[in-house]
Amino acid sequence: MRNPRLLIAVAILVFGVLSYWAKRSVNPTTGETQHVAMTTDQEVALGMQSAPAMAEQFGGDDSDPQVSSEGAAIGEKLVQRSDAARTQYRFQFHALADPHTINAFALPGGPVFITRGLLTELQNEGQLAGVLGHEIGHVVARHAAEQMAKTQLAQTLVGATAVAASDRYGHGNQAALLAGFAAQMAGLRYSRKDELEADALGVRIMSEAGYDPRAMLGVMQILSKTSRGGRQPEFLSTHPDPGNRSERIRDAINKQFPSGVPSNLSLGKELAVTRD
Repeated sequence: MRNPRLLIAVAILVFGVLSYWAKRSVNPTTGETQHVAMTTDQEVALGMQSAPAMAEQFGGDDSDPQVSSEGAAIGEKLVQRSDAARTQYRFQFHALADPHTINAFALPGGPVFITRGLLTELQNEGQLAGVLGHEIGHVVARHAAEQMAKTQLAQTLVGATAVAASDRYGHGNQAALLAGFAAQMAGLRYSRKDELEADALGVRIMSEAGYDPRAMLGVMQILSKTSRGGRQPEFLSTHPDPGNRSERIRDAINKQFPSGVPSNLSLGKELAVTRD
C-alpha cells in the first residue's frame, strides 16, 4: 500500500489486456483469429458516416460520370466474383476529383476511394482492379477494426506506464512518451503486415474476376516511378512499403497459380483518364 499508483497501474494493465483478448473472432475470409474492436455492423455504420467527409478532403466525387462509372463497374465485378460478396459489407466505389494526389484507400465496412491523380497513372483495367482488389482486401480482412483494437491496447499500456512511473508530484511524463513511441512502432509493424495480406488478397480477388494478377506488379512500378520525383505518393504514406512488396506479390501469384497464370486472365482495356 506504500505505492497505490503501482496497484492502479497493474489494474489498468490487467483490464486492458483482458479486454483485448476478449475481442477475438475468426475471420471467415482469411481464416485467421483476430482481435477486433467493432462488430461488422459497427464497421459498416462507421464507414458510411465517414465517407462524405473523407471524399471532401480530396475534392469530392469526380465530376466525370464515365470515370466514376468505370471504376464502380470494375469494383462491383471484383466484389461479386469473390468472397467479398458473401460478407455483410456494403461496398461502394468512388473516384475522387483530386488530380494531384496519388492515393487509394478504404474505410471500414466497404467504402473504397481512388483519386484521379492515381487513375491518370494507371494504364489498364487490370492495374485498376489490382488497386481496388487490394483495398477490398483491407475491408474483408478487417484491418481497420483490428488496428483499432491494437490501438486501444497500446493506449491502455501507455496509461498504465504513466501511472506507474509518476510520483506524487506528477512526474513521469518522459516514461509515458517513451511508451507511446514504442506503441507507435508496434502499430507500424502491424500495418506493414496488413499491406502484404491485402496484396495477397488482391491477387486472389482480381484473379477470380478474370484479371491478370501480374498487373499489380505494374502498379508497384508506377508507384516507384512517381516516387523518384521527390515527394512520395500519398499511397505509399498510407500504405507502408515493407521493401520487398513486389517480391511478395510474385510469391502470392505463384502460390495462387503454381503452374503459371492462366491465359484467359487479361489486363482488360486501356484506361485514358486525364488530369483535367
